[in-house]
Amino acid sequence: MARRRRSVVGTVLTVIALLFLLCAVLGIYATVKAVGAAKRGVDRTIAQARRTVEDTTLRARTLAQPGPAGELAQLRLTLRTSMRVTQDALEAGVTEDESLKESLGLFERLSAHGRELDAELRRLESEPDRGRLVSRLPGLRERTERITRSADALRWAAHDRARRFADDDLDTLSAQIDVEAGALRHWTKERPTPAAAPWPEAPAPEAAAADGQTWPETPESRAARESSRPSRPSLTPPGQRAVYPWQRKPRPENTA
Repeated sequence: MARRRRSVVGTVLTVIALLFLLCAVLGIYATVKAVGAAKRGVDRTIAQARRTVEDTTLRARTLAQPGPAGELAQLRLTLRTSMRVTQDALEAGVTEDESLKESLGLFERLSAHGRELDAELRRLESEPDRGRLVSRLPGLRERTERITRSADALRWAAHDRARRFADDDLDTLSAQIDVEAGALRHWTKERPTPAAAPWPEAPAPEAAAADGQTWPETPESRAARESSRPSRPSLTPPGQRAVYPWQRKPRPENTA
């Protein structure tokens, strides 16, 4: 009995220890996930703030530094703006349209060329040789235009696809609404006039005599029927009346 009690107590303690360990593991996992989400949020915020600062600096250089330095800043600003807007459009659209995954993959490959060009433009901002910088500008300008043109094409295609889907859905919805509106206004439609009931067939003479059914009588049919009947005398011819004992005898007319 005591051994069984000790076994039950040991089992209960083991279950409690496992539950405690499970709760501890879940707590650690939740903490790691929360810390990771917070870290990603902080990194995203820092990256966005750094990007905003860099864009503001590039705009200031474009206005404050005319010449090759200002053109480099303008190229970087154009490249970064086009790539960022395209990335936001594709990432937002892929959640609703799975076919944009291929476009997003192409954009990732294009982004590698964009980042390489942006790094090269950043290095040339500190180039002291003005003549070399001027000689490099046409090639840099052409590369920037090619990359931004490709990014814009992907973005515009995604926008056109989303707008086409929206137009098709709107057309379908409008047609369904028109049908429903017509069904709700069913009382305005002219109802068909019911056809007159056909006359019944004339019954056989035996059936008409048996059940007494006749056709509707008209003046012509009434006159024909009366003319076909044998004529009856209107008055009964006078005959000899019976004389009863209690009746008086008629007196002659010449008696007083």
